[in-house]
Amino acid sequence: MELQFYGATERVTGSCHILRVNGFTVLLDCGLIQGSPVDEAINKKPFPFEPAMIDAVVLSHGHIDHSGRLPYLVKQGFRGAVYTQQATVDLCRILLLDSASLAERDAEYRRKHPLTRHDHHAEPLYTREDVVRSLRTLIGLSYHEKREILPGITIRFSDAGHILGSALVELWLKEDGLARKVVFSGDVGQYGSPILNDPETIERADAVILESTYGDRLHRDIKLTLAEIGEIIRSASTGHGNIIIPAFSIGRSQELLYLFGLYYDEWELDRWQVYLDSPMAIEASRIYWDYPELHDKEAVALRHDKKMMPRLKNLHFTARVEQSQAINAIKSGAIIIAGSGMCNGGRILHHLKHHIQRPECCLLMTGFQAEGTLGRSIVNGDMEVVIHGRSYPVKATVHTIGGLSAHGDQNDLLRWMSRFESDPEVFVVHGDEPVKKIFRSALEEHLGLKATIPKPGEIISF
Repeated sequence: MELQFYGATERVTGSCHILRVNGFTVLLDCGLIQGSPVDEAINKKPFPFEPAMIDAVVLSHGHIDHSGRLPYLVKQGFRGAVYTQQATVDLCRILLLDSASLAERDAEYRRKHPLTRHDHHAEPLYTREDVVRSLRTLIGLSYHEKREILPGITIRFSDAGHILGSALVELWLKEDGLARKVVFSGDVGQYGSPILNDPETIERADAVILESTYGDRLHRDIKLTLAEIGEIIRSASTGHGNIIIPAFSIGRSQELLYLFGLYYDEWELDRWQVYLDSPMAIEASRIYWDYPELHDKEAVALRHDKKMMPRLKNLHFTARVEQSQAINAIKSGAIIIAGSGMCNGGRILHHLKHHIQRPECCLLMTGFQAEGTLGRSIVNGDMEVVIHGRSYPVKATVHTIGGLSAHGDQNDLLRWMSRFESDPEVFVVHGDEPVKKIFRSALEEHLGLKATIPKPGEIISF
């Protein structure tokens, strides 16, 4: 039996690893690479393995950097089953269809735009029809349900506390009398985050494949973070502008709406009109509320008292394009939540074009910004950014809120690893290169664990 590392070894995005046991091949995640145009161009390259030879996929959660190449895998010949948590099945329906729509629009734009229309044969990575075929391969499992997916390969999902349906994956492997257990972390959430449960404890493993997105830093205390958001909103109300919030459609958008409802009076939100300007986030919010059994005790208690999640009196769902366009006529008093969270596509770009050069407006950056994205440029303090081929001066006030991250920080990751009663070997993935090195040292220093940073294509035999 062996483990081979592919995606998320040189960067944060594009999660993808392989297990080979008993002659069977299982893919752990099949994520889209996100970031600069150079990075994203890698998505169209052939897989470094033969898709038709993959027997099954185990998907940790629905975020596109973990699930986004599944339709391409099917397009290239994969015919097996994809096992994931049931809520992830529902989220993938909207995430992957949205990803296909963006790819189709981008290809059409390239064929028509004066600067790229020479690319007459520009094709999307995959189409909505490809997505529909890939969705048929998804098999949803409940948390804690143990399932043998292939001879000698048994899996179980536990709650990772990252987004709805996110899973810590336990894999029991048997081959020629040898038994080993591998745990794949997917993405590990913060302890104490709103709505979702804390990451569950796993006690034993021989090896752990562990993400390290924020393995080099600590998030700000959540109480201080909430106080800061409230102060930003109250201060912005005197500036006669709007608040623009790029937000991931899955997880962050729902968390923001929950907090806005919870702190409606304290944050003086009655002065504002709140717009959730993302068809995907609107649909994802409905899915979130359909899974109360996956919510934490506080959210469950609040739902029991109010018969619903906190609801904003001034919340507007703007699913249609014309509704979204109309928002840009509003010069003040609007809080606009729109995707994409890294500002590398979607409706947020149109709102930034209208507001980023207005000093009376403010941008609230609430999530991870990958290297090479527009969001990273804004967070880095660039004085000028390019949107749709045109330069815009950044005059709006930029606030970066780190405490709301769906990813655990170094302490969260160490806390989760410390619960293992065994001393597993740790393979550090899913992080920028300097971050992985710092986190590897932290694992060795604080927990005494052997930690390795695998190279792309590296094979580990058990």
